[in-house]
Amino acid sequence: MKFYFPDSQDQISPGYDFINDEYPYHRVRQRDDLYAHQAVSPAPYDGILVSKAIVDGTVNGAGKYAGKYTTGQRDRLYRDGVSHFFGLPDTMRSLGDCGAFNYIDQEYPPYSIDEVLDFYYKCGFDSGISIDHVIFGYKPDLPEEDADPAWVKRREISLDLAEKFIKAVKSRNKLMPEGKKRLEPVGAAQGWSPDSYADSVSRLQEMGYKRIALGGMVPLKTPEIIACLERISDVRQDGVEFHLLGITRVDSMERFVKFHVTSFDSTSAFRQAFMDERNNYHTADRSYMAIRVPQVDGNLALKRLILAGVVSQSEAIKAERECLKLLRRYDADDGVEVQEVMDALRAYQSLLGDEKKLKKVEKYEATLTDRPWRRCPCDLCRQHKIEMVIFRGTERNKRRGFHNMTVLEAKMRKLPLT
Repeated sequence: MKFYFPDSQDQISPGYDFINDEYPYHRVRQRDDLYAHQAVSPAPYDGILVSKAIVDGTVNGAGKYAGKYTTGQRDRLYRDGVSHFFGLPDTMRSLGDCGAFNYIDQEYPPYSIDEVLDFYYKCGFDSGISIDHVIFGYKPDLPEEDADPAWVKRREISLDLAEKFIKAVKSRNKLMPEGKKRLEPVGAAQGWSPDSYADSVSRLQEMGYKRIALGGMVPLKTPEIIACLERISDVRQDGVEFHLLGITRVDSMERFVKFHVTSFDSTSAFRQAFMDERNNYHTADRSYMAIRVPQVDGNLALKRLILAGVVSQSEAIKAERECLKLLRRYDADDGVEVQEVMDALRAYQSLLGDEKKLKKVEKYEATLTDRPWRRCPCDLCRQHKIEMVIFRGTERNKRRGFHNMTVLEAKMRKLPLT
């Protein structure tokens, strides 16, 4: 089972100063900052997935998405190729897709076959997924004649583009010079039921696809995904493998493998570090809530309170510094007990006047008492210690996300996926 991490230009600065919360003055992001596979060892994933929408954005009469790359980054990716741009080791694979979530509100995908293939070939991807249109709806017993016409249309659009895509890939691959990397075409299957997914897979196989990405399953519950995989297995041809788009669910991987799922991609473990309400720091057997210490000069809610005269800026700065000082002294076993740290965290949070967040402070006690960062073997936890569980700014939060992926990688390694 291979795990692909979807790129969204998530990097960390190795020279970041956590004491003063400052970047080094000589930092050049594209030269100095590190991706997760460069920041921890072993690499926490087997490959990287890059979406055209993230790189190029989308422009269409029905909408626009700006993408995450600057013009300079985009030009460098096209010029240097995906392996050099990301500093990928030789063992790491690259997978391209169109980023269908970013044009889900549009009536038709905003890219042509040639535009997508130019992206895949110029960047030197190992594999590329055909253009698809996501169906967000699941009705397991709904026949096509009774389905929402928009769902039917999106599935047909995806299949029509997949047929044109594989023909174009075969033509381009024939023209590739001897020894030059050839693109592996991956067909995208969409559906709203086990039968519709199975039909999509059957038709993609007829087109010649040996690897098929199953899309639109992120909202589905695990039993619903299993039901689709079981039905797909009825039509699967020998040698055909499946990729789950946007699905992690480690506890179900053994079951997925039985249905010839050989790869998946997800940002879930990474994003939980700063998007989840409580499960921010992962370990092998449980998750912990990260300890929020807002930056006075960077937290918008706190800045508004200061500007409105509700909170004294000097009092907020003093409370912020006290929390950080006590957290670090506690980690260093410098005569500070858990309750002293907890009192400081309560006092700082009280300034914000948010009762809901104040109640969450009590959850920090388990994080402080257990000190999970001390048991973690990952490079980042060994280097940064308690900073890894402090919810504060992108450098700490992304490091915690990278840590979470190392936990996922370790869990995957222990599964008997045969």
